[in-house]
Amino acid sequence: MNLNDIKEVSDFDSGRVAESIVLLPDQIKDVLKQVKKIKLPASFSKVDKIVVSGMGGSNLGARIVASVFKEELKVPLLIEAGYVVPASVNQKTLYVISSYSGSTEEPLSTYAEAKKRKAKILILSAVGSKNPLIDIMNRDKVNGFIFNPIANPSNQPRMALGYTVFGFMALFEKAGLLKISGPAKEKVITELKAATKKLDIGVADNLAKSLALDLSGKQIFLVGGDFLEGNLHALRNQFCECSKNLVSYLVLPDMNHYALESLANPLNNKDNVIFLFFKSSLCRPAIQKRLILTQQVVEKNGLKVLELELKSKTKLGQAAEMLQLGSWITFYLAFVNGVDPVKIPWVDWFKEQLAK
Repeated sequence: MNLNDIKEVSDFDSGRVAESIVLLPDQIKDVLKQVKKIKLPASFSKVDKIVVSGMGGSNLGARIVASVFKEELKVPLLIEAGYVVPASVNQKTLYVISSYSGSTEEPLSTYAEAKKRKAKILILSAVGSKNPLIDIMNRDKVNGFIFNPIANPSNQPRMALGYTVFGFMALFEKAGLLKISGPAKEKVITELKAATKKLDIGVADNLAKSLALDLSGKQIFLVGGDFLEGNLHALRNQFCECSKNLVSYLVLPDMNHYALESLANPLNNKDNVIFLFFKSSLCRPAIQKRLILTQQVVEKNGLKVLELELKSKTKLGQAAEMLQLGSWITFYLAFVNGVDPVKIPWVDWFKEQLAK
């Protein structure tokens, strides 16, 4: 397989994943247009916490927003990936049910309990002909954001993160819990469009392709910290689902208190393991210093290391930059691995077995 053969890569991408990545800035533009009509009750600004109920690709946007805006969000944000409604959920909770399809079992199962607790409920989902969450919105007059994913031709939640990252941002802004300037959002769109010209299929010599080749055949560990934690989680998901490649992530500074002593064994780590470090000048100085020292420890243990330095001037810009570049890396690695980036056969099989 030749990554520089445009026809071969395009023919391989039957699910239009590359097109969804190219359209990431258009997803954001769509959100900025579609959310203009959303109005939320003034009481939503009086909540003391946010709980997001969502699974897999449907909670990635919330994770990125929680990390990027940890110091700006007026209340704590908890992501609950499962069937449980935390005991702390009450009438002062903003409870967001997030499901791209609207039919995900776990978050759907929490609705009745969240309603019983008188939580202030919002729904984030995509337009669909069979969408139980839309039925709930219409029946119970629940507020939320139902987006039309026209810029996600792959129709995969993990490829719709322009919609969900900025969708969550918009809902939290409408609720009076977050404030982001319009120019900051527009700048992200401009930067992503410029980067697309250097990363898409038609560019023979690009960073994402070379990184995919370097990562091929390895057990990958992603490392970063501070406001990039949500991005690490999202990228882990995309590696697993798009590339069908087992990937883990480690977060600074916490990993420094346990992971450093694990590098020596098993002995074949030197052949099988590779670390990908994400550097940012916007991380607090203590995290930047820790990243440098952590990389030195990994190298002293004889393990392979790659590093990426994010260039945007804002945290939101770097989060979008990492999301876009990471999406391309996982797409190209799928090609190198000889797997279809859109299909998720084991996840589909698992859901079928659960439904029996």
